Amino acid sequence: MDDVINSRLSENQSLTGDQRPWNSWKSAADTTTDSEKDDNDDVLGNLQETSETKMTIHIYLLSLFAAIGGFLFGYDTGVVSGAMLLVDKYYQLSDLQHELVVSGTIAAAAVGAAAGGSVNECMGRRKTLILAAVVFTIGAGLMAGSPHGYWEVLFTGRIIVGLGIGLASMTVPVYIAECAPSHMRGKLVVVNNLFITGGQFVAATVDGAFGGMETTGWRFMLGLAGVPSVVMLIGFLFMPESPRWLLRHGHLNKAKLTLAKIRGTLDVEAELKCIEQNFKEEEEDGKDESLWTRLQRIFVTPSVRRAVIVGCGLQAIQQLVGINTVMYYSASIIRMAGVEDQRKAIWWSALVACGNFVFTTVGLCLVERLGRRKLLLGSLLGVFLSLGFLSGGFWFAKKQGPPDLYYSHRHTDGNDCIYRSCDQCILNAGCGFCYVFNGPQPFGTCQHNSIHSNSKSRSAHDHTDVDCWINMTVTRNDTHWAYDYCPVDNAWIVVVALVCYLAWFAPGMGPMPWTVNSEIYPNWARSTAVSMATAVNWSCNLAVSMTFLTLSNNQVIGRHGAFLIYALIALLGLIFIYALVPETKGKPLEEVEKLFEKSWCPGCCTRHKNYVRVPGDVQTED
Repeated sequence: MDDVINSRLSENQSLTGDQRPWNSWKSAADTTTDSEKDDNDDVLGNLQETSETKMTIHIYLLSLFAAIGGFLFGYDTGVVSGAMLLVDKYYQLSDLQHELVVSGTIAAAAVGAAAGGSVNECMGRRKTLILAAVVFTIGAGLMAGSPHGYWEVLFTGRIIVGLGIGLASMTVPVYIAECAPSHMRGKLVVVNNLFITGGQFVAATVDGAFGGMETTGWRFMLGLAGVPSVVMLIGFLFMPESPRWLLRHGHLNKAKLTLAKIRGTLDVEAELKCIEQNFKEEEEDGKDESLWTRLQRIFVTPSVRRAVIVGCGLQAIQQLVGINTVMYYSASIIRMAGVEDQRKAIWWSALVACGNFVFTTVGLCLVERLGRRKLLLGSLLGVFLSLGFLSGGFWFAKKQGPPDLYYSHRHTDGNDCIYRSCDQCILNAGCGFCYVFNGPQPFGTCQHNSIHSNSKSRSAHDHTDVDCWINMTVTRNDTHWAYDYCPVDNAWIVVVALVCYLAWFAPGMGPMPWTVNSEIYPNWARSTAVSMATAVNWSCNLAVSMTFLTLSNNQVIGRHGAFLIYALIALLGLIFIYALVPETKGKPLEEVEKLFEKSWCPGCCTRHKNYVRVPGDVQTED
């Protein structure tokens, strides 16, 4: 079939040297006779000569395999929460080493995303995703085989995995958006985010399944990420390149063949002419330019500069409202709320990840009905309220935490573990709260942990090196040692608040920044601009993940204060989106960029138009 199509296309057009597609399109179209078109109908009976775009198996397959890149992103985000509980014990990591292992992937992803624009322009979307799958597979194998006593090998594997994630995270939305028909573009890009949240849910389930294997469980958790990356690698060996990238780089025949296959029709000339006309206008301004020249052009072009500000702003808001704090530290947050049992905390975090996955499907259903702008505003408003709820839950847990019964009888000389309550006690890394249950309410005292640098590797009942005592009437077997939580009965409030947070975040703020970023840039700037926005996303992700423990362990700010800060950022984000983000639903990619040409405030000043599909062209109606 492909040979027949290629044969027909070769009769229509043959490119040589530096010949550009937009300079030869008209002559190629004019040389196609009516009899040749009739022959196409006879030979390619399964490809309909119709202007109506339909969904084909090729669209679904390329979206599916591309979205595996999102699954890898989500799996790594979700699996680290439970895996690090075991890695800490296995390698006896300090707090700094713990943060390096977690944040190393994020920093590497930011680098991979920043480099992804140039890699995409040079290699194309398909080859970039193949490269990302290879890199991720190598990193997953290195993590799973990391030898005992050499945490640096694990750290190196995390860095390599991060590079693969960064490449995939900026390429997948662009690849899907450039291949998808405009009326389905939003849904198909959201599928990528559905796979991200699905990966987080699967990771949380894997954490729960292997959480009881304290010496080897983390190897399975981290190593299993290599399975979907291999599937993605194999799948993309058979996937087509983006037709827009092919056309931009002078491969007219391949572009037409690819577009005909993924549209399921030979009548793709109108769409190709629209794309090549856009490229022709860009060629007049100079296409063959260096990265530095392209960056300068982006920032001196007012409409593109505004689009970049909107795209980078959306990605920054997505991270600064704390989503990956919730995902990276979900098990730890639940522990902080007062859940003593480690495995129970891991399974509760799986419940939270399940909620994230389920509510992302809501965004899939609403993106082409409500549009991007309404989903963003409604989602972020709910996130703001949920963060307030979450902050209140931690404040309530703080007030309900047990006091130090011996505070008034203790001396300060040489003792830095004198606090009025359990909540204040555990914020000091060198202290822990030794308690015992006496009826429905626990009681205890804050005590110095002589091995606090390794305290995270101790179980609640391991008192061989920790001098945990209450008084002479309480035996060691009755005591519990808490270094990262306080025993309270209302931990469910925080779990409910987390689910509410994700229920509002998942449909809008989760997928829409990626969807909007894949739509709002002109073709010549798309790879570079999406790369910039993705780098901003990962950089803000890094900043939040590196500061969360510092903020939550601060005696002044505390856990409730940390989430209150995220709530204030969400409020500022609402103002940003209302003022600057336009509606892009149903518009062809070549038309979306025009939304930023008229007003600095396209979100509140532009008039929405509905695009209708008519034979041979794209028209609008007010």
